[in-house]
Amino acid sequence: MSSNTSIEETTNGPTSIEASIEKAATTVGSVWPIHSFVTANPLSGFEDVPFEEAVRQAADLLGGRGYPRPETFRAALADGRIDREILRAELSERGHEIDPETALERMDTDIEDDTQDADSEGETPDDAVEHVDHVLSKWLSAFLDEGQAAWSMPGRENGFYAAFCEVAEHDGQIPQEGLVIDLPEEPIEAIEAVLEQYPESQWAPLFEEQLAALPGWTGLIKQRAEGGVWQSRYPITLAGYLAARLALLDAFDADVAPSTGQDGTQRDATDDLAAAFLAAWERSYRAELVDNVAAQSESITESNSSARPDAQLVFCIDTRSEVIRRHVEAVGEYETHGYAGFFGVPMEYRGYDAEVSVAGCPPIVDPAHRITEMPVEGPERTSYDRWSGIREAAGELVETLKTNPATAFGFVENAGGGYGLALTARTLFPQRLQELFDTAEDVVPDDHEFCDPLLDHQHTYAGDLPVGLTHDEKVEYAATAFELMGIETFGRLVAFVGHASETANNPHDSSLDCGACAGNPGGPNARVLAAICNDPAVRTALADRGIEIPEDTAFLAGEHNTTTDEIELFDDAIPESHAEDLAELRGDLATAREHAAAERVAPTDAGGAAVSETERRAADWAETRPEWGLAGNAGFVVGPRELTSDLDLDGRAFLHSYDWSTDPEGDALEAILTGPLIVTQWINAQYYFSTVDNAVYGSGSKITHNPVGNVGVYQGNGGDLMTGLPSQSLLASFDRPYHQPLRLSTVVHAPVERVTEVLADHDEVTELLDNDWLSLSVVDPSQGHRVFHYEEHLEWRPITEPEAHRPEMPEAPAAADD
Repeated sequence: MSSNTSIEETTNGPTSIEASIEKAATTVGSVWPIHSFVTANPLSGFEDVPFEEAVRQAADLLGGRGYPRPETFRAALADGRIDREILRAELSERGHEIDPETALERMDTDIEDDTQDADSEGETPDDAVEHVDHVLSKWLSAFLDEGQAAWSMPGRENGFYAAFCEVAEHDGQIPQEGLVIDLPEEPIEAIEAVLEQYPESQWAPLFEEQLAALPGWTGLIKQRAEGGVWQSRYPITLAGYLAARLALLDAFDADVAPSTGQDGTQRDATDDLAAAFLAAWERSYRAELVDNVAAQSESITESNSSARPDAQLVFCIDTRSEVIRRHVEAVGEYETHGYAGFFGVPMEYRGYDAEVSVAGCPPIVDPAHRITEMPVEGPERTSYDRWSGIREAAGELVETLKTNPATAFGFVENAGGGYGLALTARTLFPQRLQELFDTAEDVVPDDHEFCDPLLDHQHTYAGDLPVGLTHDEKVEYAATAFELMGIETFGRLVAFVGHASETANNPHDSSLDCGACAGNPGGPNARVLAAICNDPAVRTALADRGIEIPEDTAFLAGEHNTTTDEIELFDDAIPESHAEDLAELRGDLATAREHAAAERVAPTDAGGAAVSETERRAADWAETRPEWGLAGNAGFVVGPRELTSDLDLDGRAFLHSYDWSTDPEGDALEAILTGPLIVTQWINAQYYFSTVDNAVYGSGSKITHNPVGNVGVYQGNGGDLMTGLPSQSLLASFDRPYHQPLRLSTVVHAPVERVTEVLADHDEVTELLDNDWLSLSVVDPSQGHRVFHYEEHLEWRPITEPEAHRPEMPEAPAAADD
């Protein structure tokens, strides 16, 4: 098509424009608001191509590195984390007949040359584009605000494009020239006006570059446009955003023609060496993990699971659960299981006095129910309401005085001394102050003490979601949980333990909560499943399906505080007959907490000192690293607990319970490989890319963060939203990663034919495997515990010899967490 061809002469007109926008948007990953932080692969739009090609394309579009720096590989090699023989083999397979040190020197040289070339070219940012980004980010932050701003942007209810049109003529930073002077009523019309001089073949590349210019804001718009309360109130679309951006580019006389790419010959050579190092590092880790799992597989016998445990605790598959599970099992006859932290109930949850509901399921699952807390009249509710009302009224008064122009200065003058003392106390004595708050809060009951989740189907809807669950749905969720985990013998107490973090002054606090609950605490989901399993009608139906639960088995919920390792049990449904069991469990959990905290804080500390230190970190508003979160994650083991119960996996592996012998049709395995596996790969990818290039794929240092709109953070006072994890969550020091940036190594304990059948039915999983976004090994108990490694196109490579000699794997760096 000639560049003079008008829009009206194209085949589909606006429809073709919208299709081009949709195509271009796939290269920018979705971003969730920071108050509900969801870890996701920032290069999710490139997962349909091989990893090495994906990072090349992303480097051209987004400017980010795709591999760790040479010094990171050098340190891993020196620490013994990369097996030298495996590395030599990887280098040789790629045609590099050189030793590792020479390869590292070449990478150093290439990177230095690239830096010098860039400096010599003297490239400077386009001033016009910088002005556009500044103006656009200003109005995006005002429009997309989710409750932080005291004064809202006018016209938000009409949508972003309409609101932008209204304010553009009053913005002194926008030149009143070109398209922006008389913006069309519809955004597509504005886009058409800009596209007139470009052939249709350039539309998608043009949109792609413009969407990638501010990938943080673009990603948030993508996620917001999928729906929700804020989108229904203040709608925004990618078309509206692009129309505003193109109009601003026209006003500032900036070039919008898509670039022709860049010469990446030298970068490709460096990346090829880096890819070899990365693959060797992953193989070295995987060899140790697979060999240990295969050895444990041979030792599993029927007698391992026949005895009745004192209690069973079901934790999230989160890597932090691996640590606490080891210590719980060590203090008594306890059995632990791993299950996705939303406990299989895809719900939207609204607390007793919460203003909005929150998602209680992974982002790849749509909520299917609205669960609301229903209070029971009594002294606990009365006390809660009284204190809650006082706090709310006081908070509203203070906020009004601080933000109202008529009272702000007087308020600061009169209250400044009190604020100063409070700030001093929070800075110098954070733990003491927190203890005072905790003592005061002990007077006020928690909402779970007087509220029950409304489970029964109400035949009403909250938006599009039915309120409550039907009897059949309850039975299905309970049966699925037990079938997925392979539980056949039940103890007197069975606790579903969700998890949440506890931090102060931390915009990224939700990144430490449950990823399976969309960055929210997992306690509500645990309470729902426990209530379902205590329902007599559900138990009767489960018995008809072959799941026999003893009459003396009682289910309860709990929540694991991953910052302090305290496990709070919600015991409102436990009968008096189980009081001694419960008291013993509480005591043992307190002991397990001390041991787990000592392992995480410093192995030389006594349990009490370690617990005190974790509590200090949770309360200290100056603490940039209250906990490590999922840093270090590298493996995912799907199989019975006996495979890993004797192993110290150093908090680096996701653990999902699964018993292949109780899953003859492979339904449970299918659910795991199409659900939790995808979520863990997202988590792993975000940690990987946030580590290898924190400036592009992460969010930089917390020290210079500036929260904006309750949706994200800036570095400094404006610009693009930072989308990934902060450097303090990943780095032990400025130049030393704590998180080891490896792609996920998955190990499944099941017949290889069964795994193949599941993969054959799910292209979205095989695509990730074929394109090397993660690896998959199978320990087949039906074939003498042989190990098979997935190659591509549903083909497997039998591993008859270990991939490496099995040296003692070094522990992750701990000095920075002391």
